[in-house]
Amino acid sequence: MNILFLVPYPLGRAPSQRFRFEQYFETLAAAGYQYRVAPFISETTWNILYLPGHHVQKAWGILKGFLRRAIQLFTAHRYDYVFVHREASPIGPPLFEWLLAKVWKKKIIYDFDDAIWIPNTSAANKVVAGIKWHHKVGSICRWAYKVSCGNAYLREYAQQFNPNAIINPTTIDTVHLHNRVRNQEAEGRLVIGWTGTHSTLKYIWQVVPVLAKLEKEFDFEFRVISNQPPTLPLRSLVYQPWRKEAEIADLLAFHVGLMPLEDDKWAQGKCAFKALQYMALGEPALVSPVGMNTEVVTDGLNGNICATPAEWEVALRRLLQDPDLRTRMGQAARQTVEQRYSVTANRPTFLALFD
Repeated sequence: MNILFLVPYPLGRAPSQRFRFEQYFETLAAAGYQYRVAPFISETTWNILYLPGHHVQKAWGILKGFLRRAIQLFTAHRYDYVFVHREASPIGPPLFEWLLAKVWKKKIIYDFDDAIWIPNTSAANKVVAGIKWHHKVGSICRWAYKVSCGNAYLREYAQQFNPNAIINPTTIDTVHLHNRVRNQEAEGRLVIGWTGTHSTLKYIWQVVPVLAKLEKEFDFEFRVISNQPPTLPLRSLVYQPWRKEAEIADLLAFHVGLMPLEDDKWAQGKCAFKALQYMALGEPALVSPVGMNTEVVTDGLNGNICATPAEWEVALRRLLQDPDLRTRMGQAARQTVEQRYSVTANRPTFLALFD
């Protein structure tokens, strides 16, 4: 069996690709599948994609992506399945998906891990907001052989168009990548951490007043790992640029990981990825009760679900004061990921997409 992966970004760069299908390539090869990965965006365009300006370079990069896609249509006959992550092209109607499904009669596996039918364009790329064609998601779901959805909320949307919608969670490789556990008993300054991209930095603001209050009583560092520095009125704030080569070592510096969210339609589509990363490393996750967060975190067992400032404060205060509690919660968090959200546990579900 041959699989063509039509994906937005270069390999190894985007978290959604790395943790939804790239880490299963060895599994596919071991099962006898052959595959080819075809990114829409080149490395050069990726490096400027989320920067302000560079409109001419971005436009040229998008145009070359369309040209590559057109060429790839003429090789599609070689493949038994076409795996489309999010969309075959970032703007415009789903022309490539329609041609593959209706003209080339290919079995499309359509995969997404966000509520991408809802407009959520970043400020850096607001110029293309009007041509993103978000409503094409429903059409691609309808044409797909199977739809791979990151959580139940996304599957509920996809099932309006296709009964073959499957929950395929974003998973963690606990053997080769997230394969170490935080020592909560080690001496040193406590670190409360958050990781994410520029598009989700806004969610931190709801916990800023709590952190500002606690930093007057406790000596801790609030470390933010991101692709852009935040501007927050906290003396405990330490910014650390995200680096793929040091990703796990940097996250292991956290004692506790935060995942605040706003309760809106877009956030309900989130797949609790930040929480899963913290938990896989033996770090309690403190999360907002939004979307999949409440499936992953069991309050008081492997983390805390915090709906109000008072709940954020109580949970953080307890964990700052009690290393034994951090250890117990961290162990339970790791176990949750291994049993339910690891590559090993999810391997049958992923392979079943190609049945």
